[in-house]
Amino acid sequence: MASLLRLYNTLSRAKEVFRPIDPAHVRVYACGPTVYDAAHIGNARPLIVFDLLFRLLRHLYGAQAVTYARNVTDVDDKINARAAERGSTIRALTDETLAQFHADIRRLGILMPENVNRPGERPALVEPRATDHLGEMTALIDRLVAAGHAYVAEDHVLFDVPSMPDYGALSRRPLDEMEAGARVDVAPYKRSPLDFVLWKPSKPGEPAWPSPAGIGAPGRPGWHIECSAMAWKHLGETFDIHAGGIDLVFPHHENEVAQSRCCFGTPVMANLWLHNGFLQVEGEKMSKSLGNFVTLRAVLADWPGEVVRLAMLRTHYRQPIDWTLRGLEEAERTLGRWYGAVGDAAAGAPPERVLEPLLDDLNTPAALGELHRLEDPAALKAGANLLGLLAQSKSGRDRAAVAASGLDAAAVEALVAERAAARARRDWGESDRLRAALAALGVTVKDTRDGATTWTVSRDGERG
Repeated sequence: MASLLRLYNTLSRAKEVFRPIDPAHVRVYACGPTVYDAAHIGNARPLIVFDLLFRLLRHLYGAQAVTYARNVTDVDDKINARAAERGSTIRALTDETLAQFHADIRRLGILMPENVNRPGERPALVEPRATDHLGEMTALIDRLVAAGHAYVAEDHVLFDVPSMPDYGALSRRPLDEMEAGARVDVAPYKRSPLDFVLWKPSKPGEPAWPSPAGIGAPGRPGWHIECSAMAWKHLGETFDIHAGGIDLVFPHHENEVAQSRCCFGTPVMANLWLHNGFLQVEGEKMSKSLGNFVTLRAVLADWPGEVVRLAMLRTHYRQPIDWTLRGLEEAERTLGRWYGAVGDAAAGAPPERVLEPLLDDLNTPAALGELHRLEDPAALKAGANLLGLLAQSKSGRDRAAVAASGLDAAAVEALVAERAAARARRDWGESDRLRAALAALGVTVKDTRDGATTWTVSRDGERG
């Protein structure tokens, strides 16, 4: 590689040169959705950010040299409660919710297993589900009990936090602060307020599995052990990068570290920890009580997924992002200009001037700035493709926009061609009449300096 990738490591609180454990097999884990309800727009941010990381690593190390595990939590209290409300099984609920989630994130340009996995080769992208990994979870819990890092109490298995002297190294929270938070609701069977659940008995009517550690009562795993088990299964005892939202640093990721390190006797669980910043809506924290809770599906009803993706990438992933209508409108205009400039050109190699900012801790604002400065259509297409943008051809995008708007694509293209012919013979009156006719259909045309014409469909359809 001509250049080195540098990433900000939450564990060290510094940018570090990324040096994979094995350059022939780079391994990344990201915490995915809990599938009990529609994803909100904040859920889209880590998906887009770490999809970009996956794309960049594949570019640097080779398409089949990277394994990315993006988990699905399909058992927890909220899922149990929602399934009970509906009178369905948790599998039926989570299958339905996950299918909706997949449909939404495909529109964001998120790479999916069918995009990257090749028959007969090591999977590049896996989406492990918690309920498919109960065997791995109980195996980890049994090992923790045997090693003296966990104990059984009143049909629960709990991790013994004081048994790990450097617990808290990831979040760097003072011990008294962690204890104060834990004491809000301390179960009487805990040895320490900081101890957390690895396994708990199920309530009557809830899903239950055979217990680990000989506790007898059937139950289900705690949230934290799920990710330790799935990461172990698909990436090994230690791997390269663990990613997630900044809200997961404590307690979720801190507890993952404790479980995995104490189980395997390793100095780290992952060498690098990446965390994306919070999302606000129009300057305020997103909250149902404030009435600004926005689902991803609702946003995608009004805006193409590519616009949403670009709007997210305009802010550096570690910074808080303010989700605004203005930001979406600016992203839409930018994509319109880029598609007009690229036309149906084929992508070349990603230009170094776009790649270099991405190698500096995924600096997407700087990379997008470089895209604005590119004049070569092939370079612009390739640079944008690396960020998961300009995935369509200009003509294909136009046809999709027309189809989504309910317009007759052939009729629109015929009017555009008629107008181009009128301009060629310098019949400006006819050209203006045809422009007005297209505008009445919701189609805006723009004439470029080189004599070409671009057109977009207005807001009423799938924006062009």
